[in-house]
Amino acid sequence: MADAVARFTDAAKELGFTAQVVTMDQSTHTAVEAAEAVGCEVGAIVKSLVLLADGEPLVALVSGPNRVDTALLGRELGATVTMSDARRVKETTGYSIGGVPPFGHTSTLRTVIDSDLLRYERVWAAAGTSTAVFSIDPDSLIALTAGEVAHVS
Repeated sequence: MADAVARFTDAAKELGFTAQVVTMDQSTHTAVEAAEAVGCEVGAIVKSLVLLADGEPLVALVSGPNRVDTALLGRELGATVTMSDARRVKETTGYSIGGVPPFGHTSTLRTVIDSDLLRYERVWAAAGTSTAVFSIDPDSLIALTAGEVAHVS
């Protein structure tokens, strides 16, 4: 598991970002668990979800309480959007569900960022495992991911 965190921090450094990873004793697998662990609002938790747009994988960075509306996102992207499965998530990102960071994946992926995340000064995201997280400001998140801000829910 520590290898996944090291891969993430190395990838972050390559992008010019030093991630201050916090390892929790308890799981941060869900947005609620992560918010409780770091002491923030659930909305400040970034869920990194792998979706398929016309069959091509992309990452949606979604605010904790939100659920992706695939029809809405599909209209915004001009594509048919569906959820990915766990095998494809691991193959595409190099990380398991619950630990997928917003960047540093094994594949270069188009990234869509939930506009609700812009409400927060800092947001928290997975850092490679379900017990490792880091914080980042939304502007840096957009820059590091080359993400497109969109309404996703």
